[in-house]
Amino acid sequence: MNTDERIQQQLSENPIILYMKGVPENPECGFSGKTVVALKSTGIPFAFVNVLASPFIREKLPKISKWPTFPQLFVKGELIGGCDIVEAMTADGSLLPILQAAIADQAVSDPGATVSHAEVEQLIKQDYPDSTVYIEGEGCDLLITVISDKFDGLSMVKQQQGVMATLTEPLGNGRLHAVSINAFTVNQWQEKQAAGSSNGLLQINV
Repeated sequence: MNTDERIQQQLSENPIILYMKGVPENPECGFSGKTVVALKSTGIPFAFVNVLASPFIREKLPKISKWPTFPQLFVKGELIGGCDIVEAMTADGSLLPILQAAIADQAVSDPGATVSHAEVEQLIKQDYPDSTVYIEGEGCDLLITVISDKFDGLSMVKQQQGVMATLTEPLGNGRLHAVSINAFTVNQWQEKQAAGSSNGLLQINV
């Protein structure tokens, strides 16, 4: 697969994807960092590619997108823009509905497919907007960890039932079969000192 084909595959497989310098947890330029902050503020998960680790993509993408600098945000295969545009759209409220529509369209376009990590996180955050969600596993079999102070005072059973209730749609149509749920308050999670962070972010290895 050549670089053009790889880029097209990434754009077609990921409804929201950010080409950036560094990774979301450690951006390596200020503009990439600001763009990540803006995207995270929407609560919508996104994929990303670290162009510093992918020199061929770093060289080729500006020729395809006709946008000379990074970061570059694509939604449903279309270039949205760089840092200034993303920040402006976040500020005026126009970015969130575009991202929400992209995630929704992905689910509708292939209802028989297995549920994506991004969709699971979005469903959970509708009822637990303050939560941090970690997802492990592939296909229909997932281990989901949810950290939220909304669990405070609830029994373990009630905590897990609450999370399961957010996943009624994919469980009902068969896109999600086996689910294991860990639920913690923020204090419980800190005490556990658990490691690992998916945060709904997918790093694409190239």
